[in-house]
Amino acid sequence: MLTLNKTLGVLCRLPKWQIRGFLRSFTFRPGKQFLHKLVLGIETSCDDTAAAVMDETGNILGEAIHSQTEVHLKTGGIIPSVAQQLHRENIEKIVKKTLCASGVTPNELSAIATTVKPGLALSLGVGLEYSLQLVNQYKKPFIPVHHMEAHALTIRITNKVDFPFLVLLVSGGHCLLAIVQGISDFLLLGKSLDIAPGDMLDKVARRLSLIKHPAYSTMSGGKAIEHLAKQGNRLHFDFQHPLHYCRNCDFSFSGLQTAVDKIITQKEKEEGIEEGQILSCAADIAAAVQHTVASHIAKRTHRAILFCQQRGFLTPSNAILVVSGGVASNLYIRRTLEIVTRATNCVLLCPPVKLCTDNGIMIAWNGIERLRAGLGILDNTEGIRYEPKCPLGVDISKQVGEASIKVPSLKI
Repeated sequence: MLTLNKTLGVLCRLPKWQIRGFLRSFTFRPGKQFLHKLVLGIETSCDDTAAAVMDETGNILGEAIHSQTEVHLKTGGIIPSVAQQLHRENIEKIVKKTLCASGVTPNELSAIATTVKPGLALSLGVGLEYSLQLVNQYKKPFIPVHHMEAHALTIRITNKVDFPFLVLLVSGGHCLLAIVQGISDFLLLGKSLDIAPGDMLDKVARRLSLIKHPAYSTMSGGKAIEHLAKQGNRLHFDFQHPLHYCRNCDFSFSGLQTAVDKIITQKEKEEGIEEGQILSCAADIAAAVQHTVASHIAKRTHRAILFCQQRGFLTPSNAILVVSGGVASNLYIRRTLEIVTRATNCVLLCPPVKLCTDNGIMIAWNGIERLRAGLGILDNTEGIRYEPKCPLGVDISKQVGEASIKVPSLKI
């Protein structure tokens, strides 16, 4: 007791930064439980190399990211082997930068969390290989993370959101609706049957040659479409809504992309320009495409909310729709979803734009969530593998289709 009193007396006279350093390194015996849980998160599922260190209260102690966007814009899309090489060149630098910014040493970490599924195989492999080196070197627990689960739980960093809640994940690689019942307990209501909306918007931007427009040359395809659409009139083109007669929560975007390609080819002939030149009606096409995508997503989400309300998954006191993923940063799509949530008495929550795209923070947070719950923490990493394709949760989409819920028309 005397020793403890002396220690507390010394602590009271120390600067705050020294007290924080002491607390981070303080351990209880028996076992290796830190007073504050600290997790390093590593993300390399696609084209961004990212890392972050977080504590159990949600404080971001340090982060770093290397974006490959500029490189892939020049090549007209993500080339897996190029992405892999860029990850290899940057991952050690990004992790060291993160740890340096956080003031945390590898020995002080409670665990290392890394995206292992789903994603590009070559990209996932780089993150996993490097993470296992750290795990083995510093004898730390390893937490394999499902990329989509991490996106879904990101909102809990900034908002007090209890389970269950409905999540819409929209990005360049995914589009799905799911009920989040727990940290690793998901019920899948519907998903894209072909390509993702972000991928489709990127391809439309390339087909419109927006990279040649000075104002959009450094933007991702989806961001370029969003900005260009502000100058256009969506009523100048009328694209058919995908899966219009299917009363389920699945999505489809490949048919829309084909229709847009046909219109662009037709307008190129009418204007007498070659492929690669920018059409005079490019803004109108962008506006119409964005509106069709937003309306399609909104209608399927509307049906998902009604299904959840009918089955008791969403109650009046806890009716929350979380929207996350790269495409969730599109403000037009967000405003469209706000119309749906107002009509269904739901609360719409979106993480900050910075946390909607792939980042190390969401991986570190998933690690914190799992560490606190004691779920999926590995002391032995033998046999751990990355999984390029991996479903999310338990698929109950058939039940949604059988419910055959007719969605009321909303003015969007």
